[in-house]
Amino acid sequence: MKTTNYSEIAEKYDKNQFRVDEIRFDYDLKDYLKNNEKSEYNVLDLSCGTGLYLEKQINYFDDVNISWNGLDLSDQMLQKSNEKVRNVEFTNANVENMPYQSDVFDFISNNYVFHHYSNKEKALNEIYRVLKKGGIYKLHNIAIHDMPKWWIYHYFPTAYHEDLKRYWNKEDIFNELTVRGLEVTLKIEYRMENIRVSDYLDYAVNRDISVLTLINDEDYEEGLERMKFDAKTHRDKTIVNDFAEMFCIAKKI
Repeated sequence: MKTTNYSEIAEKYDKNQFRVDEIRFDYDLKDYLKNNEKSEYNVLDLSCGTGLYLEKQINYFDDVNISWNGLDLSDQMLQKSNEKVRNVEFTNANVENMPYQSDVFDFISNNYVFHHYSNKEKALNEIYRVLKKGGIYKLHNIAIHDMPKWWIYHYFPTAYHEDLKRYWNKEDIFNELTVRGLEVTLKIEYRMENIRVSDYLDYAVNRDISVLTLINDEDYEEGLERMKFDAKTHRDKTIVNDFAEMFCIAKKI
């Protein structure tokens, strides 16, 4: 399985406005805090990247005594995180071998990164180990098996084949979490719509979407030229696009 070198795209990672805008108030964290009253909470943003999730949630939950933590494998991404937020304990480490004691975190968020883990079974073992009994592991990701008409796959078809190597389907995720002793609720939010090609061209040009860094340059350039041609010759050209998000809540019992 190929892996994305995030050190190479750290500088342009936040230029993807969709990535910035999609981080919203975490109602699952709010529900956990409401149903588990404590004097202090330990929250980990796993593979925190440039700190987009942490930045927003810290502002939302500024009246709660939370010890915020962020872990990422990329030094360059963590540098960006440090520029955004203060009072967060950042750790440069691999999720498959986290330098934390067991049973320390009340809530672990894991946004759009699970597919990057080379050894997903070992990563889940580590997540289970560091999660407190009664704690929540929240896995949020796209569900590529439910979105074959995604605009990325339309213009860069080899990207779909790369993603099939990286992504577990929802059944595998549900089963792997369940067999580890977690109580799992998983849902898929799906939409199909017509999108204007010109609205998405800058995202392709930026080439910060992880799977676009994995396909070869020839396939990337060919797809990009097709997009540019469609956007130039017919400004309002649309294609059918589908998109599916997976939200998985796993409680350690």
